[in-house]
Amino acid sequence: MARILILEDDGPSRKALVSMIGRIGAEIKADEAADLGEARNLLTGGGSYDLFLLDVNLDSKDSSDASGLTFAGEVRDIMKYELTPIVMLTSVASLEIEAYRRIHCYQYILKPYEEEEVQRIVKRVLTHARPAEKPFVIVKKDGINYKILCEDIIFCKAIPRGVCIYLKNEQMDVPYLSIRQLLEKLQGQDFVQCHRMFVVNKKYVKYYDLVNQMIQVEKYPDEIDIGVTYKAEVRRLLNE
Repeated sequence: MARILILEDDGPSRKALVSMIGRIGAEIKADEAADLGEARNLLTGGGSYDLFLLDVNLDSKDSSDASGLTFAGEVRDIMKYELTPIVMLTSVASLEIEAYRRIHCYQYILKPYEEEEVQRIVKRVLTHARPAEKPFVIVKKDGINYKILCEDIIFCKAIPRGVCIYLKNEQMDVPYLSIRQLLEKLQGQDFVQCHRMFVVNKKYVKYYDLVNQMIQVEKYPDEIDIGVTYKAEVRRLLNE
């Protein structure tokens, strides 16, 4: 079952899109939203989407409105949707270049909607959609974006003006990235902040000692400190 999130403020147009997609086949489910609030609720309500159809302009009284692009940016900020296809719905062709540059949308569907075009694009996107990837983060170093699999990260340590990421086979110093910012990138994965300077991957924890305030991880000889204010959270997360 493929799932699509449709964000379109015009009721008749939205219902028409749902019907067009429904006629492709029963294996596709379309969830519809009329505004940003409804779309955000669907996005965070559980499950996953394979495709987003997003109206650029969600305010018919303001021709310059581009809040659909705002939502597209929010989608891209969620790690599992960094590569999920986004198709913009618009009658404003001038926004096309901006959308491709900012949020890497797949392509446009111009209004008014034509069923043949809608179905052709949806089928093509879903047919060629990437298979589910292992969770990863993107970090920038020396102007280059590096893709790091979360399962390869053993722990992370704050260093002056950045963080050091300890991987299974190497370590990487990433400048201008804080522990807090890294945790946001790792949201939803198996990572525990045990100290203001350390984040560890639960999968690599060999043992921990709350009395002596230390954690031992695999492939690293030194003990990692547990901060006093983090003890309760460490106990809770490592005992889950």
